[in-house]
Amino acid sequence: MEEYGKILIIAMPIFLVLIVIEKAYGIYKKDDTAPLIDSVSSISSGITNSVKDVLGLSLTFLSYEWLVSKLAIYHLEANILSYLIAFFVIDFYGYWSHRFAHQINFLWNKHAIHHSSEEFNLACALRQPIASLVNLFTFLLIPAAIIGVPASVIAITLPLHLFLQFWYHTKHIKKMGFVEYVLVTPSHHRVHHAINPEYLDKNHSQIFIFWDKLFGTFQAELDNVPPVFGITRPAQTWNPIRINFQHLTLLIKDAWRAENWRDKLTIWFKPTGWRPENFEEKYPVNKIENVFDFNKYGTQNSQKLVYWSVAQVLITLLFVSYLFDNIAKIGLPNIFVYGFFILLTIYSYTELMDKSKYAIFWESLRLAVAIAIISYYGDWFGLNNVLPIGNYIILTYLSLSLLTTIYFVKIDFKIPQNQPINS
Repeated sequence: MEEYGKILIIAMPIFLVLIVIEKAYGIYKKDDTAPLIDSVSSISSGITNSVKDVLGLSLTFLSYEWLVSKLAIYHLEANILSYLIAFFVIDFYGYWSHRFAHQINFLWNKHAIHHSSEEFNLACALRQPIASLVNLFTFLLIPAAIIGVPASVIAITLPLHLFLQFWYHTKHIKKMGFVEYVLVTPSHHRVHHAINPEYLDKNHSQIFIFWDKLFGTFQAELDNVPPVFGITRPAQTWNPIRINFQHLTLLIKDAWRAENWRDKLTIWFKPTGWRPENFEEKYPVNKIENVFDFNKYGTQNSQKLVYWSVAQVLITLLFVSYLFDNIAKIGLPNIFVYGFFILLTIYSYTELMDKSKYAIFWESLRLAVAIAIISYYGDWFGLNNVLPIGNYIILTYLSLSLLTTIYFVKIDFKIPQNQPINS
């Protein structure tokens, strides 16, 4: 928990700098692929996922340590060989868990957030789930357990493997020649994120592209079919917490409304998107039929809202950095109180990004929670030891944030926005 928090403190500014560089390059080339408000939503999603992981909010029914204790026929040391084996096995594990998430209805819920952006850029790589509360696929690591790869090696290699999937979420890098035959490239992954019929459910590999070629799910990017990004049932919100549970909500409703028990029970395990007979007519949901003829979500925003949203996510990153750097000092159960405040923060300002009138309620609740925390603990989780006026800074910021939210809801949102803002 604490170690992963330290890793993220190093990784977060690196990711942020690369996102800024991509944005600047896109502006320079007059091909900006990273609208600010979309990037804010993506970074916010990354924050929710990292907070969930650092707080350990997930269950593993079958632990890797247990697999090693029961299956190992040999025990490797933590050396270069064991790390290479671990990386290769984790990539195999990643391919299949990724493929299952695309092909099984209830598993899609935890993965839809990653595909929910209607753009394709480095920021959207950060759209990671909080809905993946249970790890069902540890058994895919059995090959490593049999060889006796230490659990400590797996624990280090897993986040490294995830971080290495960041770079290929971009439209600015075209096909890469020989590399296309070995590694997953931006071209391969553009196909994976596309909703064009030619591209759906292709290229599930995470580092080595040969898994798709071996198991029949490979598709090259076609020159005459430009990828269109998003999900076929568009999220239509910037709020990553709501996106995380949209598909699950639909499954629960469909299971409840289904008339026969077979449908109620099997809907969870059917192919992704399956619904009982006639449900598309009886209970229609918004679905993109023509990928070249639909309106992207949330393009009519004032510059003020866009820049305020950027400020909010940057301030939230400061809150998160303090949490990750002080996990041991804050301690249990206080880190869960802090985590709740972070999730509430993201819910609040992304509701404002959606132009919801309820943003005032969520912002008021956030201020009330902060007042309660400072009143109960005496300060902001020990911040006064570092910054004596920490309480005043936090309460001043939250009060100004509430006033700004009221301004947007009561005044700014009532001003017509005639031109799309794509800052």
